[in-house]
Amino acid sequence: MKRFLTLFAFAMMIMTQISCNKSENVAENPFFEPVWETPYGTPPFDRIKTEHFKPAFEQGMSLHNEEIDRIVNSKERPTFENTILAYDNSGEMLWRVATVFGMLSAANTDDAMQTLSAEIYPALAAHSDAITMNDKLFERVKAVYDGRLSAGLGEEELRLVQKIYDDFVRSGALLSTEDKSRLMQINEELSALGVDFGRNLLAETNAYQLFVKRDRLKGVPSSVMEAAAAEARAAGRGDEFLFTLQKSSMLPLLTYCKDRELREEIYKAYLKRGDNNNENDNKAVIAKMVSLRYQKAKLLGYDSYAHYVTADEMAKTPEAVYELLEGVWTPALEQAKREMERMMPMLEKDCGKDAKFESWDWWYYTEKVREADYQLEEEKVRAYLSLENAKSGIFFLANRLYGITLRPLKAPVYHPECEVYEVIDQDDKPLGALYFDFHPRASKQGGAWCGTYVDQSYKDGERVCPVVSIVCNFTPALAGRPALLSIDEVETLFHEFGHALHNLFADVKYRGLASVEGDFVELPSQIMENWAFSEEMLKQYAVHHQTGEVMPDDMIAKIRKSATFNEGFNTTELLAAALSDFDIHAVKSAELVDVAEFERKALSEKRGLIPQIEPRYHYTYFSHIFDGGYSAGYYFYIWAEVLDKDAYQAFVESGDLFDKEIAERFRREVLSRGGSRDGMDMYRAFRGADPNKLSMLVARGLVEPEDVAQTEPGAAVGEMPRVDTREQARQRAERSRQEREAARQAAEAADSVAVESADSVTE
Repeated sequence: MKRFLTLFAFAMMIMTQISCNKSENVAENPFFEPVWETPYGTPPFDRIKTEHFKPAFEQGMSLHNEEIDRIVNSKERPTFENTILAYDNSGEMLWRVATVFGMLSAANTDDAMQTLSAEIYPALAAHSDAITMNDKLFERVKAVYDGRLSAGLGEEELRLVQKIYDDFVRSGALLSTEDKSRLMQINEELSALGVDFGRNLLAETNAYQLFVKRDRLKGVPSSVMEAAAAEARAAGRGDEFLFTLQKSSMLPLLTYCKDRELREEIYKAYLKRGDNNNENDNKAVIAKMVSLRYQKAKLLGYDSYAHYVTADEMAKTPEAVYELLEGVWTPALEQAKREMERMMPMLEKDCGKDAKFESWDWWYYTEKVREADYQLEEEKVRAYLSLENAKSGIFFLANRLYGITLRPLKAPVYHPECEVYEVIDQDDKPLGALYFDFHPRASKQGGAWCGTYVDQSYKDGERVCPVVSIVCNFTPALAGRPALLSIDEVETLFHEFGHALHNLFADVKYRGLASVEGDFVELPSQIMENWAFSEEMLKQYAVHHQTGEVMPDDMIAKIRKSATFNEGFNTTELLAAALSDFDIHAVKSAELVDVAEFERKALSEKRGLIPQIEPRYHYTYFSHIFDGGYSAGYYFYIWAEVLDKDAYQAFVESGDLFDKEIAERFRREVLSRGGSRDGMDMYRAFRGADPNKLSMLVARGLVEPEDVAQTEPGAAVGEMPRVDTREQARQRAERSRQEREAARQAAEAADSVAVESADSVTE
């Protein structure tokens, strides 16, 4: 997952003064230093303390407001340079503070950081709103926008003007004073609720501990037992085994443990996070957030929050999203049902003819089918997938495709487990620095993501190298044995490394052109997954951690043969989450929803989701959409998969999975460009055609390969659904706003007539 940290960028409430001990803060606070004298300008984590953030935010806010005031109060005619470019360059210190704080609060939090988050994030929203709803500032932006076509601007400059103008409009610049005030209130509330959601989820995840005696762990591999024993010893119960709700702990228990009651207990605990009617319950938080998001969208002229989100994405409309999701749902669910039928005889053999297949049975019997049908045991595969092996694999792939080299770098770290590398381009010039933070701990949110501590930019004509971080929650190492990853964890590493390459290769002139559409952002990450278990790659990095033996050909063949195994289930649980996310954000009412009932109706009643499959995320722990920037956007993954599978076909069709010419074109047209062009335009520049959906359907085992050979790229059956352009979506929102304003004025006029009539009667 890529976390959208740019929302922290222009982010503090307007304050009237800096702390009274400013001189002391300047002397001690690293954020007051104009330049960090560290390798690649990495944050001086060894000197940054939690108490440094608030005064740094205050100073960053003050400087940012001064920069905005200079733009607003300029006596010069608004131009690209004195308005658009000045705005784009403003808030540099605030940007730096917010970026570091946002990453650390997710990767290495504590009580003090969480308390500060609850104070800071609503303030961030308020400060951002104060700028984007500044009438005088918008007047200057609009003046440049209106005259942009006759100003002699280049392609990138025109793009920047368009994006900044659109961002102002989407942030409420065209609203009435009353509506602006309401929108600011909504944004503050949403920021506070997002903090509450994340804090509740982290508390729920950390609170659960399942201590188990050895006799209940039949079938569990020794490596899993060793990890659980180490956890128990750390908790002071050395004669037991401890399992937690971290996936690296929970999934092995679900996969191997014969004790069905244990599997049920831990899986139900995982599913009930944030839904236990205690102080960490998230249902009321979610209901309020959904209501506020609808109210925000309505104020801005959209029918629903889903309409608001998609108008700025490749999809453009909710209809396009539903067309894709619903089109894949039925074949995926039918495939999942067939997969369950294959497992039923195994369940009946273990539990009797009357046994009912349950959701906590899926991983256990999936592994049994994998062994029976493919003679493939994931525990044996793990022996070849040490973390160091997988890491060497992604380094090898990056070098073969793009000619880059990663070297260990001595730089400050925020936690002893972090590793740091410098990334050198093929011409021996520095590209940036890359942090890795691999394993779970109580101070870290769950999942995996990639973000930046320093964004790529240009200063005085020189490229500023980005500082990128990959954060995961992988199976940790044990004494005498390295960290051995699952197949899913290896794919996750390749995925997040793709996000890292996207950040490292960025070469964008203007900061406002750095971000891409949300449904495009997963293309650079997901395309990397395609190489992870190719035969060519496995021969390079899959080496047994004890014997040094390269993964044998028969095991590679089994992995390749099982590539679409269990994809009905995998696709269904992903689509279930994407659809439930989109449905709840497509509501057209501010009424508080019953969260559990809404989800049940959306999935089971409306679409026939079988009870044996849970959505990948239930609302109460759906971090992506309630505190991770993917609200009405979990569909991004499946949308981008259409792109990544079709893009990977370019390498397959060439006959060389490491074709440097194709890789260079992908880097040039996609990875380096940021958001300087629309996502579809970038894709077409790389591929020469629209993406074909069939490659994704084949990869998931939902369509036979021969169907792809019969369809040319970009043919109707493979086209992505697209309805209108960004400009058309903006115009539609503006028309809606104008209609609403006209209705309001008409109502006021009617009230005035009514009052005059009443006065006449009185007289």
